[in-house]
Amino acid sequence: MGRGVPYVQRQAISLCGKAVHGWMMIEHGDRVALGLSGGKDSLSLLWLLAERRRRVPIDFDILAVHVEMGFHSVDHQALARLCGDLGVEFMTVETDYGPRAHSPENRENSPCFFCAMHRRRELFQLAAAQGCRKLALAHHQDDIFETFLLNLLYAGNLSTMLPVQPFFGGEIVVIRPLALCPADLTRRFSAHLDLPVQPACCPSASLGHRAVMRSWLEERHQENKKVRSSFWHAITSAGLPMLPTPPTTQRKSRAKSKGRGES
Repeated sequence: MGRGVPYVQRQAISLCGKAVHGWMMIEHGDRVALGLSGGKDSLSLLWLLAERRRRVPIDFDILAVHVEMGFHSVDHQALARLCGDLGVEFMTVETDYGPRAHSPENRENSPCFFCAMHRRRELFQLAAAQGCRKLALAHHQDDIFETFLLNLLYAGNLSTMLPVQPFFGGEIVVIRPLALCPADLTRRFSAHLDLPVQPACCPSASLGHRAVMRSWLEERHQENKKVRSSFWHAITSAGLPMLPTPPTTQRKSRAKSKGRGES
C-alpha cells in the first residue's frame, strides 16, 4: 500500500485484512452475501471487501443485499451506483418490517429486536437461495462490546457476536470483517471516501438499551484511552465458547487441527 494513501484508509484496510486473514473468513471460490443497509458501517465493509478482492490472490464473489425495511427513505439508486462502480452485484428485498415493528402487532418485543430478527431471516434466506455460504455483516468492535454488556446485564450470560459464526449446522457462516475496527474508524473512513451514507430511517434508532451502552462505553473511552484495548483483551482471553478469540490464536488453532487431520 503506497505511502500516499491517507492514514484512515490504510488503517481500515489493515484492520479488515487482519480480521479476514486471521479468522480465515473468506476462502477461494466463496460467494459472499453482504448485508448493505446503507449506513456508514455496511458501506465501509462493501468498499473494503471489494478492495480486498481486487488486491489478494483469492477469487471470491460479493453479492450486496439491501433489505428495505418499509420506511422508503434509502436512496437505492445511490447504493446501486456504488456497487456498480465497485463491480459488485446488488439486490434489494422489499419488506414492511419497520412499520410493523412500531405497530400493535409487535407488543412483546422492542422494535429493534423485531426488525433485527426479521432482517436477519431475510438475509439468511436470500444468501441460501443465491448460493452464498458466507454472509458478511458490518458489526464492528463497538457492536461486539455493546452486545457483551447487553447479554451480561439483561440476559445473564457471558456471550457476544463472534467474528466467524456458523448457523444451521454450518450451511450459512456469518462473518464480521470489521470485528477489529472501532466505530469511529468507519465514521472517518466513510467520510474520507465520501460514501453515500444514508440517514437513519428508524424512529427508534437512538433509543433502547444498546444506545445507552454505546453512550456509556464512549464516556469510559473518553476517560481512559486504554479502556478499548483492555475490554478486547478481557473478552478474547477468557476462553469461553461464546466469546471471540484473537485472530492469530484462531489461525494457529485451525492450523493445528489440520495437522491432526481434522476438517
